[in-house]
Amino acid sequence: MIRVLIADDEALMRAGIRLILENDDEIRIVAEAQDAREAVEACRAHLVDVALLDIRMPGDGITGAAEIARHSPRTRVVMLTAFGEEPSVTRALRAGAHGYLLKDTGPRDLIDAVRRAAAGEPVLAPQVTRQLIDFRTRSGHSSDAASRRIADLTPTERDVLRLLGTGLSNAGIAAQLHLSSGTVKAHISSILTRTDCTNRVQAAVLAREAGLHD
Repeated sequence: MIRVLIADDEALMRAGIRLILENDDEIRIVAEAQDAREAVEACRAHLVDVALLDIRMPGDGITGAAEIARHSPRTRVVMLTAFGEEPSVTRALRAGAHGYLLKDTGPRDLIDAVRRAAAGEPVLAPQVTRQLIDFRTRSGHSSDAASRRIADLTPTERDVLRLLGTGLSNAGIAAQLHLSSGTVKAHISSILTRTDCTNRVQAAVLAREAGLHD
């Protein structure tokens, strides 16, 4: 059972998210919150696997994410918001969020994202990943340095990294390369170690900087 907290200052939004997630028999909504303080307290009071936090709710969702990361490390925080600007995404990830989704995410994609987050996999909306990549690429990072960092990757690892750079999930990469999700996960772990990246977002940026995008 995946235990979920929904935090949003709009009651209608909370109800809609609850309705979507409760269609999955393995997801249980254990708490709701209307501001950051309530979200932090709910994560302390309940066993929460995934906390869905709005960014611009009272008390600041990113501040709430940082507090949850500090005091409830078992909880995976995913920002669910209408705003995908690069500064907000960067602040959220630095605060300890494990994912960043937009509120126009489809029902099936939202359920899938909660499942992936509960399994410990970072989740980012594809358009958010591309925005981060484009921002970092425009900032003038050296393609030569990026190429050196990926020089020792195997051909399969380079393919995985290239698809990671498009924002695909592990399952999406697996389908593209005809591999199992477990094999893709192992390749990504190896890629992160070999390239000195701390997470898949950094690896996706590296892929673009090294010219591995389609």
